[in-house]
Amino acid sequence: MNISLNFAHIQFLLEGTFWTLILSLMAFGGGGLMGFLIALGRIAPVRALRVVIAAWVQLIQGTPLLIIMFMVYFGLPQLGLSISPLLAAGVSLTIYASAYLGEIWRGCIQAVPRAQWEAAECLALSGVQRMFKVILPQAIKLATPPTVGFSVQIIKNTSLASVVGFVELARAGQLINNSIFEPFIIYLIVATLYFCLCFPVSVLSRRLERGAPEKKIKPVPTVSPRIN
Repeated sequence: MNISLNFAHIQFLLEGTFWTLILSLMAFGGGGLMGFLIALGRIAPVRALRVVIAAWVQLIQGTPLLIIMFMVYFGLPQLGLSISPLLAAGVSLTIYASAYLGEIWRGCIQAVPRAQWEAAECLALSGVQRMFKVILPQAIKLATPPTVGFSVQIIKNTSLASVVGFVELARAGQLINNSIFEPFIIYLIVATLYFCLCFPVSVLSRRLERGAPEKKIKPVPTVSPRIN
């Protein structure tokens, strides 16, 4: 008995798209928070902390995301921690994204001209004030395009969540294809849905790289304040 593509299948694919978006937001939110801490740790004055965090970043960047998912999903239950497929995929993508976002943001922070760091010191600002009032506002402008661009990679990498049993867009397409055996049509629709998720983000990234919209940031004066 031949079964053709119907509205129920399309609805199932749209549900998978929704969960792909949820998983992407989880990964970007958690990875962004961890990445920010990693970026600060990579430029910390304590050398031991810099070395430890750099080793962690190299370890995560040198490990395939698929292996990280296997370790989280199958490894944590061995330690007595029960974990759902959604949480396992979210944790794995968070760890993966944090290593890359941390390096992106660390590079952007260090790309702020040294004169700005010295000018902030001349204004007698504390370390926290220098970072949050002077350095980060300028680093954010530099970091926005690559950060938005990396979010596209996060969306596409959510397809690996199917290996731990989570039904996102790619897994939904696979399940439908197993029932109606129309791979060309099914995966063409899946590819189109991924394109609809990634293309707007890619366009935004290109606009930001060209400087539109341009965010005006008033730099700290590089001349030391006059002392009477």
